[in-house]
Amino acid sequence: MIDYAIKKSAQLFITVFGVVTLVFFTLRLIPGDAASAMAGDTISGEALDLMREQMGLNEPLMSQYFGYLRDLVMLDLGQTITTRLPIAEMIGNAIPVTLSIALLTILLTVVISIPLGTVAAYMAHKGRTRLDNLLTGFAMLVDLMPSFWTALVFLLLFSLTLGWFPASGMVTLDDPAMFLSRIALPVLVLSVTQIATMARITRTSVLEILSEDYVRTARAMGWSEFRVLFRHALKNAALPIATVIGLSFGNLLNGTVIVEFIFTIPGIGNLLINGINSRDYQLVQTLIVFYALLFVSINFITDLVYRALDPRVSF
Repeated sequence: MIDYAIKKSAQLFITVFGVVTLVFFTLRLIPGDAASAMAGDTISGEALDLMREQMGLNEPLMSQYFGYLRDLVMLDLGQTITTRLPIAEMIGNAIPVTLSIALLTILLTVVISIPLGTVAAYMAHKGRTRLDNLLTGFAMLVDLMPSFWTALVFLLLFSLTLGWFPASGMVTLDDPAMFLSRIALPVLVLSVTQIATMARITRTSVLEILSEDYVRTARAMGWSEFRVLFRHALKNAALPIATVIGLSFGNLLNGTVIVEFIFTIPGIGNLLINGINSRDYQLVQTLIVFYALLFVSINFITDLVYRALDPRVSF
């Protein structure tokens, strides 16, 4: 276990270093910079050069790169180029919103998809394939729908037409009711795809387990179908399901970028898009490094859950 932790830490360092380097130089290949984005087309060349000098954009590229690495090692995230606000404070304000959306999406997905996939597997095992075919068709249909399209449809239907959820408004943890109503639609949009995917994986995993000898032995011992299904079949099918949950959380971080922008939610994703639009290199590269750290950490936690579910798994 210690050897695995050391190996994983080395991989984490290499991954984050690669992400930092790639993002730093890729951003600077994009035409324009923060100064030109702020100035527009009306400012003179001398004033634009002065703005670049004040923002530190005229320094040699490698000097900027090594300076950024030094600040990261010192855990100094610095300030945004355009607004001069502390990036650490901005991330600290946005993290609770993004994590709330992701965690509620995972919770809703697990509560609905795992029982649904388990029951579908049981029905397919018994030869009653109506629910199984319905689930498979729904999963295939949802996989074809891009998340931004789903978000726009949900916004039009549930907010603008039915008026069930607000389309705009304050997003603050000080008012839990308002906060939940504002993030409800983003959670529903992200859950649709996750439910379809996880239910399909659960169905496949449980269906394979239901053909095992120990499941038939459990039935022969007189145990109820509910106990056989959820205590034995689902428990032994947990490894691939745990993998999907871990990967889903990572994918949700990407999904939140789209839904936060569409629903004007002040989370990490919205910060990232605003940073890209304003060519704020410091903000964008810091947020992408944050995403990389979070994604690698989730993979590490998933590996630990693997070990807890099946002690035979070795690292």
